[in-house]
Amino acid sequence: MIKSIVFFNRRADLTVEAFQDYWLNRHADVVCRLPGLRRYVQSHTLLGGYRKGQPAFDGAAEVWFDSLPAMQALVGTPAHDALIEDEHQFIDRDSMRTLLVDEHPIKDGPLPEGGVKNLEIVKAKPGMPIPAFQRYWREVHGPLGAEIPSVLRYIQNHTRLGGYAGGRVPPADGAAITWFESVDAMREGARSTAYERTRADEANFTAGHLPVIITHEHTIIA
Repeated sequence: MIKSIVFFNRRADLTVEAFQDYWLNRHADVVCRLPGLRRYVQSHTLLGGYRKGQPAFDGAAEVWFDSLPAMQALVGTPAHDALIEDEHQFIDRDSMRTLLVDEHPIKDGPLPEGGVKNLEIVKAKPGMPIPAFQRYWREVHGPLGAEIPSVLRYIQNHTRLGGYAGGRVPPADGAAITWFESVDAMREGARSTAYERTRADEANFTAGHLPVIITHEHTIIA
């Protein structure tokens, strides 16, 4: 299967609450009409994430299809046109960043009921070849992150190599997704030596600052 992750912000005239309500209770139905859609998850940035200003994004949508051709075949269909039209009702489309990714489970634990989900956008260290970046992230850095005590589940999402074809530059080289029992549990993990080792290792393969959003997950199609 192929997975798409789309990060985006709300329209400027909408409150966070109105944006989240429309996305969950109106737009989800439009997405679910896409032929061939296998799985669909919304991740809404926690309201607490706005206390210090605007987060990196208001949320992220993840959708799964059987293959890239199956996804590409949607373009120009009535269902896809309706999706684009409805996005204008609540999304700042200029803010949208789309990654086509391959999933790599690092810690395949259970999803916590009512837990929190951390999405971190990853860019490769300048000059580091993408295959080397992906290998280091998966084989060296991944096991370090899996040792953080409060991490219940950890999935690396690597931007597909096809996204670099012809000299193209995707908006990011991947996204790290981790799940925690609660915000407090996540903070507790950040005080561990395993967390310190994980953060220190980021300089070996990433470009530095990693934009992050802390979210609540809504599984629309499992």
